[in-house]
Amino acid sequence: MPQLAELDRLRVVLESTRNPLNLGAAARAMSNFGALRLRVVNPYEVAFREARSAVGAAADVLSSAEEFTTLAEAVADCGLVVGTTAIHYRDLQHSVHRLDEGAALVRQYMAVAPVAIIFGCEKTGLSNEDLAHCHWLIHIPTRDEHLSMNLGQAVAVTLYELSRLSAPLASLDQQDPVIGSELERLTKSLLNTLQLSGYATPASLGATEEKVRRLLRRMSLNARDAELLLGMLRQIDWKLRSNPDKPKP
Repeated sequence: MPQLAELDRLRVVLESTRNPLNLGAAARAMSNFGALRLRVVNPYEVAFREARSAVGAAADVLSSAEEFTTLAEAVADCGLVVGTTAIHYRDLQHSVHRLDEGAALVRQYMAVAPVAIIFGCEKTGLSNEDLAHCHWLIHIPTRDEHLSMNLGQAVAVTLYELSRLSAPLASLDQQDPVIGSELERLTKSLLNTLQLSGYATPASLGATEEKVRRLLRRMSLNARDAELLLGMLRQIDWKLRSNPDKPKP
C-alpha cells in the first residue's frame, strides 16, 4: 500500500455532490486508503453540513476538506487532472484509460506533481465544461446493463486500485509539468488572442474556450514551454491591439 507521503500529492475532487451519504462514503474510503486531501466544488450545502456531522475516521477527512466555487480553483496546484466517466453514449473528446492502466499513470505523475482525480455529481456526472479541465479520463469497467457506479463505491474502487500498486513511484520523462493555475492563465491569454483576431466571436466564445482548454492539456507542456508560449501570445496581442487594421470576424 502506498505510504501517506506518496498519497499526499493526490487530491480527490467531488463536483456538485448532493447526497450526504455519498460524501460520507467517499470520505470513509479516502480514510481507509490514506488519501486524506478531499476537495469539494459547489457541494449541495445541506448535504455537506450533514456529512460533516458524521462520526468516525471519515469525520477528519470531511472536517479538513477544502471547498471551492469553481473546478479551476480546485485543481489550480495540480500538474495532472484526471476525470472519471461511465462513458455511456457520450461523444468524449479525451483519451480514456481503464482504471488499472490509469492508476499506474497517476502513480507516475505523483512522483513529480500533485494529481487531482475528479468525480462528478451523482445524477449527471462531469459536464463537458468540467471535462475541459481534464488531461484524460479513467473508466471503471462494468457490465453494459449497469454502467454507472455509486459515487462512494467509485471512489473506493479507484483508491484501491491506486493502493494495490506496491511498486515504487517511477519518474516521468517530463519534469516540471504545468500546474492548473498556469494552464488557466495560458487558456485565458490564448482565448483573448483569438477574440482579438476575430477567430472567437461572442456567439462561439463558450465552445471555443472549452476547445482551447482541452487543446492545451493535450499538448503536455512543461512549465518552461508554457511561459514561452505565453510570451508569444502577449506579443501577438500587442501587435493586434496596435494595428488599426486588425482582422475582423
